[in-house]
Amino acid sequence: MAKNYLQESTDCKNCEQRKDSVFCDLRDSELDVVNNSKSCLLFKKGEDIFVERGNPYGLYCISDGKVKLSKLGNTGKQQIVRLATESDVLGYRALLAEEHYDCTATALTETRVCFIPMKDFNCIMKNNSNLSKSMFKLLAGDVKSAVQLATKIAQKQVKERLAEVILNLKYAVGTEVDGATINLSLSREELANMVGTVTETVIRLLSDLKSDHVIDFVGKKIKIINQSELIRRANIYN
Repeated sequence: MAKNYLQESTDCKNCEQRKDSVFCDLRDSELDVVNNSKSCLLFKKGEDIFVERGNPYGLYCISDGKVKLSKLGNTGKQQIVRLATESDVLGYRALLAEEHYDCTATALTETRVCFIPMKDFNCIMKNNSNLSKSMFKLLAGDVKSAVQLATKIAQKQVKERLAEVILNLKYAVGTEVDGATINLSLSREELANMVGTVTETVIRLLSDLKSDHVIDFVGKKIKIINQSELIRRANIYN
């Protein structure tokens, strides 16, 4: 983990992201514990927050920025399994299971995170049932997502998976003011790692979508031109 400590940090009681995070129900005394123990870190685009097979020492909460979580496959190819953004927490599975990290978290943009040491987080969770429930809901959601991902890779064609990834990106990271341009720049390789295919295939399929006026490009960002057609091509409702 890069040690990019920030000198200033927002008080948890005034944090805009807290209302949407697992910490929304913490008592003032528990927020004081977090405030006194947390470290605020800044990661540049491309820097790893933690790495697969590394040891967990605490919980990360994203205050600003976007992060990809990826796993190294048997062939040595990266598979992006999830994107995380503001108010999301990272590293909780390894922390709760007391195991190594099962994925690598990498900043997709300049990202600010708050790091809460393991002993302080465990102490709060032990005494706050709402936090415990929230954490186990996250774990249950991860299991469901993993099953869905495996099913999609097994049953859906690559072009369907790509269309669905583009739609999911829109709702996961949001759009620019035009309501159509996805607010995140991804390389073709990163898109391929999300879809579960090779870069050359993604380049060809993106070109097809653009030629058919389903999407367009604004730099490295994807702009959705015809969302209803993209939904149809994703075969979401079948």
